[in-house]
Amino acid sequence: MFQLELSAIHPGAAAGNKEDAIRQVAAALTRAGNVGEGYVNGMLAREQQTSTYLGNGIAIPHGTTDTRDLVLKTGVQVYQFPQGIAWGDDQTAYVVIGIAAKSDEHLALLRQLTHVLSDDSVAESLKTTDSAETLRSLLMGEKQGGEFQFDTSLIATDVAAGDLMTLQALNAGRLQQAGAVDAAFVSRVITSRPLNLGQGIWLSDSTEGNLGSAVAVSRSATPFEVEGEKAALLVTVSVTDDRPLTVLNYLSDLLINQQADRLLSADAAGILALLTSEVTEQADTLTEEFTIRNEHGLHARPGTALVSVIKQFNCDVSVINLDGSGKPANGRSLMKVVALGVKKGHRLRFTSSGEDARAALDAIGAAIASGLGEGAA
Repeated sequence: MFQLELSAIHPGAAAGNKEDAIRQVAAALTRAGNVGEGYVNGMLAREQQTSTYLGNGIAIPHGTTDTRDLVLKTGVQVYQFPQGIAWGDDQTAYVVIGIAAKSDEHLALLRQLTHVLSDDSVAESLKTTDSAETLRSLLMGEKQGGEFQFDTSLIATDVAAGDLMTLQALNAGRLQQAGAVDAAFVSRVITSRPLNLGQGIWLSDSTEGNLGSAVAVSRSATPFEVEGEKAALLVTVSVTDDRPLTVLNYLSDLLINQQADRLLSADAAGILALLTSEVTEQADTLTEEFTIRNEHGLHARPGTALVSVIKQFNCDVSVINLDGSGKPANGRSLMKVVALGVKKGHRLRFTSSGEDARAALDAIGAAIASGLGEGAA
């Protein structure tokens, strides 16, 4: 995993304008041995092509493909401008992350950083802190004792199970493999009866062995009965802070609205979406899947092109990277789209609801097919 050094973080900086800020960042990349002298020209040229402003006060200036040969080693330099830098279109950047990367290395780096930056509370802290140590901790996702783990790798569907213990063991094992729980948790969960929430949904947890916050879900291929009660899906939670409670709140809402059947029919990505975001059940909700063919995936430029297409339509659009974490993102947020870490060949599932839902999906498909401004592959 990419490690952000304290020497690459510069709190309390000042710049007269966007170009000045970019030149400062480029100079720092040069001093650190990440890039050659002319890389700054690529960074300024990239900004002319398309704004590198992501949202939430954060910009990520980087070079063009023409200056990629000037990258000597992958790295970043982080500058904090507490007074804010006008970044165009009434946008103000408070944190500027200069990126030097060969090929598509920067996508993994961006994904690591932007999953934190998409959190509004973290973005506010990044703007106001005067500590390089705090900036590093926030950017590396170290707040609240580590990253909350819940993605499609922790969701199993169509499990061959005829009893709760099979589902309990599978969930506990996955949580232990993820480093979220220890052996005491596994033992306690397997030997304790889960709580029946109704509609075929059961819940298990443990007061012992919780190492980090995480959620695992297993669903039986065929519902079965436990002492006359229906069982189909088990949610197991490891709790060290309040983040798993958000998942349980979404679960509670589904149960209250008698919509648990949605969890019993969705695939893993659909289950994740239902338990981490508002997924409306409307007659005009449409879904399409498209494959990204851009050589370097959805970096800032094609990401901006995609978001620009979506914003033309009067509808809500969410997107899931089926080859990534599986977590849904708001298609109108460039930051959250880039944070999906989309590489060439990744499949994206778009869900659209509203009066322009069909037109939006058609336009998204056409834009992706045409290469999102980079030409069809």
